[in-house]
Amino acid sequence: MSILILNAKIVNEGKTLEGDVLVKNGRIEKIGNLQYLNAEKVIDAKGNYLIPGLIDDQVHFREPGLTHKATIGSEAAAAVSGGVTSFMEMPNTVPNTLTQSLLQDKYDIASKSSLANYSFFMGCSNNNLEEALKSNPKTICGLKIFMGSSTGNMLVDEPSVLEAYFANSPMLIATHCEDEATIKANIEIYKQKYGDNPPASVHPLIRNTEACVKSTDLAISLAKKHNTRLHILHISTAEEALKFEISQAGIEKRITAEACVHHLWFDATDYDRLGNQIKCNPAIKADGNKQAILTAVLDNRIDVIATDHAPHTWEEKQNNYWNAPSGLPLVQHSLQMMLEFVLQGKLAIERMVEKMCHTPADIFQISERGYIREGYWADLVIVDPNLQYTINEANILYKCGWSPLKGQTFKNSISHTIVSGNLVWEHGKLIRNKMGQRLVFNR
Repeated sequence: MSILILNAKIVNEGKTLEGDVLVKNGRIEKIGNLQYLNAEKVIDAKGNYLIPGLIDDQVHFREPGLTHKATIGSEAAAAVSGGVTSFMEMPNTVPNTLTQSLLQDKYDIASKSSLANYSFFMGCSNNNLEEALKSNPKTICGLKIFMGSSTGNMLVDEPSVLEAYFANSPMLIATHCEDEATIKANIEIYKQKYGDNPPASVHPLIRNTEACVKSTDLAISLAKKHNTRLHILHISTAEEALKFEISQAGIEKRITAEACVHHLWFDATDYDRLGNQIKCNPAIKADGNKQAILTAVLDNRIDVIATDHAPHTWEEKQNNYWNAPSGLPLVQHSLQMMLEFVLQGKLAIERMVEKMCHTPADIFQISERGYIREGYWADLVIVDPNLQYTINEANILYKCGWSPLKGQTFKNSISHTIVSGNLVWEHGKLIRNKMGQRLVFNR
């Protein structure tokens, strides 16, 4: 249907201006003073922000093979309720996404079940180099290399294979950077110290700064050697944050980085309160790292803010430290988390939109998304900055049913989400009339 949004505070391309937006045939038809127009659906957004839909470049939606934790459909629904209109999903499902056929299976599932727009990374291993390099740069977001442990056969630790990926990839490589040998040595130290039941607070000591920096240094050196387009995910240390160049308008940045909301929100003092709920890889570390990551976001060393949404069941998280899986569910609440930073004066709303909407589209070269521009696909979010919202069991949409933010009250709410011109979320209700679209890339 055609949708007319009136009287909105439009946040786009570094400015906030009051205006109206007409959506027609899935796209943004007009922007300006449009009070004279009619549409099938009219939304008065007076006093509210209108922003581009968020693009989350790192999620784990668990399908296929781990659907007791989540499905593409369940987590995409949670995503759009929180203003995320496009996602890029990781290959460590079961089976691992290591063949073109398995990759296509995920696209087929999403086409039938995802309310959000979608893309999927091709997985890399020590023995699927030729298969991974068959990927079409125009139709998938990139290659994913785990330079640290992951589910199944996805650790790329053979030096010659790692070098070959960086030398031959025709598209962006996204990396998880933690040095496996360092982590294994630390595990033995803390097993001897604590035995079978250490506190969750050992996690940043085991998956420590040294492990992150060593692996990140290796990835950067390989990218510089081969001029590879590299994107390093979930930066968790102050030392890593300083390794990236400051983005400059008009100059291509070949090595980019992502910060995740949990590394900005939590720090090591929260393990005493939340335990394994915030156990994730790379680990949430001491407070000084959190501040340094935010500084790197503000000075444009770090380019993207995303989630690394990684749900597990509540029962799995109740296991002892060694057996509790790493990862936490976040995609439903990432926008609200960062809007709290805006209200606290830590982050301008225009910079938030840049890091969560514009820059992901630019870095991945996504076609006609990430901005509020005439002719672009209408991925839009209306935020009510004055309607409080408290996270509780009744409004958590993740299949796992829990959040480490349970009980948190935000001063803002997501009132409407539009995906590819379709209204999919309105005042707390999902509208399942049409699925999202596969992302296309200008490469």
